[in-house]
Amino acid sequence: MSSIISVRDLSKTYASGFQALKSIDLDIRRGEIFALLGPNGAGKTTLISIVCGIVNPSEGAVMVDGHDIVTDYRAARAMIGLVPQELTTDAFETVWATVSFSRGLFGKKKNPAHIAKVLKDLSLLDKKDDMIRTLSGGMKRRVLIAKALSHEPRILFLDEPTAGVDVELRKDMWDIVRSLRASGVTIILTTHYIEEAEEMADRIGIINNGEIILVEDKAELMRKLGQKQLKLELKKKLDAVPGELAAHRLTLNGDGSELIYTYDTQGERTGITALLDDLNRTGIGFRDLHTTQSSLEDIFVGLVRQGK
Repeated sequence: MSSIISVRDLSKTYASGFQALKSIDLDIRRGEIFALLGPNGAGKTTLISIVCGIVNPSEGAVMVDGHDIVTDYRAARAMIGLVPQELTTDAFETVWATVSFSRGLFGKKKNPAHIAKVLKDLSLLDKKDDMIRTLSGGMKRRVLIAKALSHEPRILFLDEPTAGVDVELRKDMWDIVRSLRASGVTIILTTHYIEEAEEMADRIGIINNGEIILVEDKAELMRKLGQKQLKLELKKKLDAVPGELAAHRLTLNGDGSELIYTYDTQGERTGITALLDDLNRTGIGFRDLHTTQSSLEDIFVGLVRQGK
């Protein structure tokens, strides 16, 4: 799949001497949903701001669909819609006027039909004549998305799009993002809600201390770095794991009612058969067993800890 954004050897050092980005290389594929994860201060917003032309890079190059963001700024920026973290809109303008004005900033001719479609898709059409200041926080965030889509961009950056939004509205916005991707828009999102990335992203990038530490297809990341656990609900509680089972590196839950066996999903053998044989030999019975797999959040926390 071809790249719509190509970042090469990108660095950013501020006047204070703080290096926010260190030699970033990154390709965003056309038509994908790419989730950029990282702790606060990792460099997510700086990276997005450079690609969108808001912050100047110290070194390196960024191409947006073949346009250099420095030498061909206007063409590159016209490809991009940006939904920032902050709810920054003119409180005393109507929804329609705000979104229409954003379209005009990109030199696009008036297109009431397009503005109406965007508002309808975001469930804002019935609010078109309302002043921004009268809207709820969730509706204001939808207006930010409408503004970003007003000039028909092919790339949409969503910087913490559901921060402070309730769970129901968050799921509505996930549906909006999926429908945008289905229409051919490339989506790049940063998020604190890792389940958001797990739910929607095609690929995951993890940034920490200004460096990209991993870029991977989500399914492959879960497959390679995910661990599975077998949990055995015991017939009788144990005070401790018997010495005869030490080789299996089992853990016992707090009240002694459950044995937990962790195994590598990539291993040739899981060791479960041997474990069950040894349990039988030691006379430990169990009522039930089930497996769980580590979430993207577990993987993310582990990678960030390793990167520190």
